[in-house]
Amino acid sequence: MRDLARILRISQTRFGWAGTKDKRAITKQKISIWDITQDELARVHLKDIEFKAIGRSNKKVSLGDLWGNRFKITIRNIELSLFETGQRVQAISGELENGVPNFFGVQRFGENRPVTHVVGEAMLRGDIKEAAMTYIAKAYPEENEDIRKARQFVYDTGDFKEGVKIYPLHLQFERAMMSHLIAHPDDHAGAFRALSPKLMAMFLHAYQSYIFNIILSRRIESGMSIHEAYDGDIVCFKNEMGLPDSSRLQKVNPDNLDGINNLVNRGRAFVTAPLVGYETQFAQGLTGEIERAVVKELKIDLEGFRVPAMPELASKGLRREIILPFKPEFSVGEDEKNEGKIKVSLCFSLQKGSYATTVLREYMKITKS
Repeated sequence: MRDLARILRISQTRFGWAGTKDKRAITKQKISIWDITQDELARVHLKDIEFKAIGRSNKKVSLGDLWGNRFKITIRNIELSLFETGQRVQAISGELENGVPNFFGVQRFGENRPVTHVVGEAMLRGDIKEAAMTYIAKAYPEENEDIRKARQFVYDTGDFKEGVKIYPLHLQFERAMMSHLIAHPDDHAGAFRALSPKLMAMFLHAYQSYIFNIILSRRIESGMSIHEAYDGDIVCFKNEMGLPDSSRLQKVNPDNLDGINNLVNRGRAFVTAPLVGYETQFAQGLTGEIERAVVKELKIDLEGFRVPAMPELASKGLRREIILPFKPEFSVGEDEKNEGKIKVSLCFSLQKGSYATTVLREYMKITKS
């Protein structure tokens, strides 16, 4: 969008899009551009990008308009036989036909530098300085050695002037925060405000996602089904677009249990778990015990989600469905790019806010001996 705005010599505010796409992929999405002719767009040439004008509208495309994504993903370098691969994919697809555990994917936390939720935890506990230093300077082994050394220097010394000099230009967010701290020492909340509001909010959201993943894991470990509601659960219902609507919640009790499970089996109701916040209402029964136990183990004070030092980040919490509806199509064959190896191609659609990596881990997980 930045390059397109530069070429067309217009403001980036004239563009609209519903969400970001994977970096390492061939992707397609609708965007909107205010007051541009088709001829002007036809003159744009950007490497690896094609534009197609599909019409005009009186409404821009905005974040939140996305209903979902459709994926086609190829898994390569499979060393099993064609027959065994086909059997395994068929069996796994059968196991998943009622849905996949709706974990947040690794992208939520950072693939090479899983620091986002760690920053969020520090914010929750009111240690904004630690949050800022973690984001700016905590090094991770998967990073480039020069970047690791630069981060470690700043973490050890707090020398932001030198940090701005030695940090690569592409670490623009860290550099922006350090520049603020050079001008305003100890204003760590202000350093975060040098970032976009969406990026600021992502840290606390990532910690909420981390807690959600643990709660969902504990439910599965306890032997409770994710495809069935129990007394004490909280469920949400399908909206007019066919998506789970977390604003429409109902508590499950012995009187409505059978009716709720009838809706769950028909894909019209969904069991939920909390994205914890300062107004979180925990479930009852065994589900509630699991939710409260995780919060207690992590030593979380729900009032911390008000973030007094940065009240714009406050989160009252909500609930999220624990099942990801999933209807796969797949093919198994010889990999023309790797002689003697097998490949699997998976096609599936996911609702917004869900992760293809969550689906892929169910297919690619390693069986431990």
